[in-house]
Amino acid sequence: MKILMVASESSPLAKTGGLADVVYALSKELAILGEEVSVVMPFYGNIKRSPDQEIRFVANVQVPLGWRFQNAKVYKTFIDGITFYLLENEYYFGREGFYGYDDDTERFAFFSVAVRNMMQALKIKPDVVHVHDYHGGMVPALIKIQNSRTKFFNKMKFVVTIHNPAFQGEFHPDLLPDFYDIRKEYFDDGTLRYRDKVNALKAAIVFADKINTVSPTHAEELLTPEGSKGLDGILKLRKNDFSGILNGIDYDEFNPQTDKHLPFRYGKTRPGIKTKNKLELFKELGIKGDVDTPLFSMVSRLTWQKGIDLVLPAIVEVLEKGGNVVVVGSGEHGYEQALEELRARYPDRMAIYIGYNNPLAHRVYAASDFFFMPSLFEPCGIGQMIAQRYGTLPIVRTTGGLKDTVIGYDGTNEDVADGFVFDNYDEYWMKLTTNYALEQYKNQKVFKKLRRNAMEKNNDWSEAGKKYLALYKSIVK
Repeated sequence: MKILMVASESSPLAKTGGLADVVYALSKELAILGEEVSVVMPFYGNIKRSPDQEIRFVANVQVPLGWRFQNAKVYKTFIDGITFYLLENEYYFGREGFYGYDDDTERFAFFSVAVRNMMQALKIKPDVVHVHDYHGGMVPALIKIQNSRTKFFNKMKFVVTIHNPAFQGEFHPDLLPDFYDIRKEYFDDGTLRYRDKVNALKAAIVFADKINTVSPTHAEELLTPEGSKGLDGILKLRKNDFSGILNGIDYDEFNPQTDKHLPFRYGKTRPGIKTKNKLELFKELGIKGDVDTPLFSMVSRLTWQKGIDLVLPAIVEVLEKGGNVVVVGSGEHGYEQALEELRARYPDRMAIYIGYNNPLAHRVYAASDFFFMPSLFEPCGIGQMIAQRYGTLPIVRTTGGLKDTVIGYDGTNEDVADGFVFDNYDEYWMKLTTNYALEQYKNQKVFKKLRRNAMEKNNDWSEAGKKYLALYKSIVK
């Protein structure tokens, strides 16, 4: 089967978060299963290239946006059995960042039209076009409205995966004919309308053959107004075509037995070596602690969604009781400043790294005893699964994929528990759960059993890859 992933980012070339990891890891798993997989994404100015990687130019593709004619230069490279197509346009993508620009609507309109035109120009004819989030969400609408009678496109099927419903790609209806050459009647009759704007994520939901999200619990949450950010109505209409498939993590990248970023490698048969990594991290970051000092960590975007409001008081709780804390991430200025203030108050027991540092993140996962991830909402999350892989016990709230991947210890279930959980998004419950985790750390017999459970858990992509393949086969005749 030929599968084309349409995404705004993908590891190892361009990454801001978990979306890139999912696109890459799923594509790699499907390639292992014998499928022909391609990924198309923008050729950003800061795409990562390895010295020995060949990225070659293959074609120029015209991209009309209303009265304007833009050009997309198409480049091609191969990584881990995946063909990557990179769409270059200096004006739209030759920038420092990926998102957050005033003209993002136009940038991703260009991307969507370019994807459609590239397929036809290069005779790339996938059986399934798999769109990830809103950035290419207009691709199914474009093809089904404008090309449904074209032999090249008429048997093509579409899947959309909703990774984060907080971002929906809304824009003014006047731009629908201007950017996409789609008649405004598709807005007027409600097909593409939501809150008096065109909504690219809604368009993907309406025109896709199947819709899914990244965990079973998040699929249930998306059928509520709060969980879907208002798109529950249209998802309920497509309920028979909607499902949740739990993400995995890349077991090649995240493997404590082979991880090149770790000073000391270890596996579930020798988890005690984690303490050597802890001591090395303390030295690296200037923390005064010993092997018996519990280390709590967080590797995350510092945004309201990730529960930072709950983490800040929990950090104080840990530090006041003699523990240590390391935070790696960046985001909202207020949260960064709050963490800086805590580090200034506890300079010997807390370290922060503002920004993203992948090797450091790996060392933090390996060195830590506990991992904070009390998200307000979390479609799937990979941080908690990476933590488990490294024998670090997650402290999570029961939402989305966190609920599906972490079994909380309740004092009686040490044979299966692999973390700590609470339900209410509330400072009281966060502190209570953190203190409960500290108590279990003192009981090393239970703590070591929970850690072993976490390391023995299977969160790889093998099961999810088979489920996605079954999803594709259900619509490809």
